[in-house]
Amino acid sequence: MNKHAFRQRLLTGAMGIVFSLSTAFAFAAPLAFEGGDLSRARLAPEWTLQDVSGATKTLEDYAGKVLMVYFGYTQCPDICPTALAQAAHAMEVLDTGHEDVQVIMVTVDPERDTPDILDAYVKAFNPEFIGLYGDADALEKTADAFNVIYNKEATGDPEHYEMNHTAAFYLLDQKGQARVLIGPEMTGEEIVHDIKLLLKEGKQSS
Repeated sequence: MNKHAFRQRLLTGAMGIVFSLSTAFAFAAPLAFEGGDLSRARLAPEWTLQDVSGATKTLEDYAGKVLMVYFGYTQCPDICPTALAQAAHAMEVLDTGHEDVQVIMVTVDPERDTPDILDAYVKAFNPEFIGLYGDADALEKTADAFNVIYNKEATGDPEHYEMNHTAAFYLLDQKGQARVLIGPEMTGEEIVHDIKLLLKEGKQSS
């Protein structure tokens, strides 16, 4: 299977999880999201990772914010920079509520993504973006909680390799529940539409 086909399978597999699980729990009228509705997928996002300062961060540290969470790596040749540019554009489109939204990239390549490299990378797209990292066990647990797939593509050179990974953002509401899968085909306007739905829902439930 070639690289493009593998990456497409990762995203297609993620979307399959969304729709197969969501149809199994049809009980309340869903919000009209532009992205894939994860509300009934019963994912249990959680993490114990480090930010670039070395401080331990859990999901609870971001309570009250709508989160856009992406799993990627800084040496990604195409998918990751495109995704972060997509998120940066969405933040430009968002007219209000920036303080209640946080974009996070969790590196799937902690061997090469040092805190300084990770920080410089995400902030090149937007100074408010943050990067998180962890050891192999912490990364595996976090990825499992999101149903994210990742693996190293062997090249025979231990210093030069690519990481295959799920190519989508997970949009979490202000209570930390996974609500929307944002694929690479979505526009900034569509992403902002879904963010605003969650911000409005948060205000109504507070």
